[in-house]
Amino acid sequence: MDIQTSKLELVEMILKIENKQVIDGLIAVLKSGNQDFWNYLSPQQKDEVQLGIQQLDSGQRINLRDFISKVS
Repeated sequence: MDIQTSKLELVEMILKIENKQVIDGLIAVLKSGNQDFWNYLSPQQKDEVQLGIQQLDSGQRINLRDFISKVS
């Protein structure tokens, strides 16, 4: 996948987000440039990321397109 296709896919995903906190978090990450996004996450968000990593490590995963269609 080329960079332009990736950008369009990213825009498409962003347009589907209805959670203001998620949008605010994305804005903070994009504005931070090379800074580590981890520093901008709340303790609850960090816990959720860690849980997601544990789930992936244990084989609990679903296809991204299936997830997007489920939450849309």
